[in-house]
Amino acid sequence: MYAHPIHDFQYKNGELYCEGVKVSAIAKKVGTPVYIYSHTTLVEHFCKIRAAFSEIDPIICFAMKANSNLAILKALVNEDAGFDIVSGGELKKAKMVKADMRKVAFASVGKTEGEIIEAIKAGILLFNVESKPELLNINRIAARLKKTVQVALRINPDIEAPTHAKISTGSLKNKFGIDLKTARQIFLDQKAYKYLKINGVHIHIGSQITKAAPFLRAIEKALAFIDDLEMDGVRIDYFDIGGGLGIVYKDENPQTAKQYADKVLPLLRGRKFKVLMEPGRFIVGNAGIFITTKLYLKDNGVKKFMIVDAGMNDLVRPSMYGAYHEIIPVKKSAVGKVTVDVVGPICESGDTFAFDRKLPDIQDGEYLALLSAGAYGYAMASNYNVRPRAAEVMVKGHQWAIIQERETFKDLVAGSKLPGFLK
Repeated sequence: MYAHPIHDFQYKNGELYCEGVKVSAIAKKVGTPVYIYSHTTLVEHFCKIRAAFSEIDPIICFAMKANSNLAILKALVNEDAGFDIVSGGELKKAKMVKADMRKVAFASVGKTEGEIIEAIKAGILLFNVESKPELLNINRIAARLKKTVQVALRINPDIEAPTHAKISTGSLKNKFGIDLKTARQIFLDQKAYKYLKINGVHIHIGSQITKAAPFLRAIEKALAFIDDLEMDGVRIDYFDIGGGLGIVYKDENPQTAKQYADKVLPLLRGRKFKVLMEPGRFIVGNAGIFITTKLYLKDNGVKKFMIVDAGMNDLVRPSMYGAYHEIIPVKKSAVGKVTVDVVGPICESGDTFAFDRKLPDIQDGEYLALLSAGAYGYAMASNYNVRPRAAEVMVKGHQWAIIQERETFKDLVAGSKLPGFLK
């Protein structure tokens, strides 16, 4: 079937289960499309990273951008996770699940004044700052609030990572981070920023990176930068090594948490600074699947199309990145195989989940599961074509619960108003 390193989605007597619950039973009750998450898989992935790096006791900040469902966040807070946030909305969610604000790092290229004020008042650990203008803005706002704020500079190591161009962030061709020359000057000019404690270095070179080498090059470059700063009397209290660890989608052979730690730890042992990490996809990616219903098969004489009730508005990764998601039937059957494009109802040719995929020729109305859908699935969903976003469900053992209700048309038009001049 498929060979994920850790998963709790298994066939039992021909039926796909999430932990102890039959996936078809959830789909029948809740409807499709629906995201289903395994609590066990989620927590096990987090715990594997924590165990692998236990000797340096890092602050593990889950990258909330990967999946910001409150139940996902609460399950991780229960394991003592912190958060890497990139918006005021994510900060509010961190508060809702009672996260330890001293384990929250706020990244993002374009933080607004309101977001900065809210984060300072919340008492977050630090801001990961992306530019000198942003630094000046945080200093100005901190002065107004009469607060001293901790800051890490996100340096751009100018390293190309072997991943999709749209999720590569460590090159100076991208919008992220500060070049080393400018960053060094900022550290040396700390006294110019009276309300900032500029005491951290942050790197993040991209996402879905399956090999250690790019991470090691970036960390080594950052450590050399830190060493030079310390020789000039600059104290670094925090080193945020970012996230980006890849997972299995198709035939990748990503490193395990332990394999990654075995290569990274020798670089970090004996250092005085506190290490932060920002895993997202690695924790939640394979903890979720996405269920859709086959509507019918269309044959135009050139190609066959398996048309399903989910669209690119529900799961945009295949359309946006050309990403691969393994597709399996929720119920095994002895039917033959058919080569199809799996497509949705959206009025875009890009609304395609798979091209020329050989799949079981299941009956209309039966369910398909798209695997490895826990990260950047619902989080990137939209209402394109006036389509309500899917429901989300969490399973723990033999229990399951809806953790996000399916949107209704009423939800979609709740904020809409017709102006008087159109009446």
